[in-house]
Amino acid sequence: MKKIVIITAQNFQDEEFTYPYYRLKEEGYLVDVATPDKKEVFGKYGVPARPNVDTNDLRVSNYDAVIIPGGFEAPDRLRIRKEVLEFVNGMYKAKKLVAAICHGPWVCISAGILKGMKATGYIALKDDIVNAGAEYLEKDVVVDGNLITSPHYKNNGDFMKAVITYIK
Repeated sequence: MKKIVIITAQNFQDEEFTYPYYRLKEEGYLVDVATPDKKEVFGKYGVPARPNVDTNDLRVSNYDAVIIPGGFEAPDRLRIRKEVLEFVNGMYKAKKLVAAICHGPWVCISAGILKGMKATGYIALKDDIVNAGAEYLEKDVVVDGNLITSPHYKNNGDFMKAVITYIK
């Protein structure tokens, strides 16, 4: 059975955590939630993310995919955590799925995996994505190898269709 981890932190975008979480469970996948120090965190609108994994305990060998929700604060908190960056980089190098939405690509930038890739993200990240060496595309979802990116929670449907298609 496929196992996916969603990594998040305080003040995530509620829709970008909740929709992928339940959509993946609906498909029958095992879904872990990882946060720094395994602390319960809350979205911008109060939705809780109850972790069962500490980001310090993430191992590439345990997962088939990683999802990184947005909300500008949560990815900003994650991109300064060495263990998160090492895990995301390791997942990418192992050809496992790395999927990020909205401000989630900030984590991919800091993990050093966007150079030479095609990607999208929230429009405010365009310069960051380009400066990381990627080609920024104004699309609802961009699939480039084992990297899937999307700009906004209004694109959750297309984002998760691409994620599930890749995982199957």
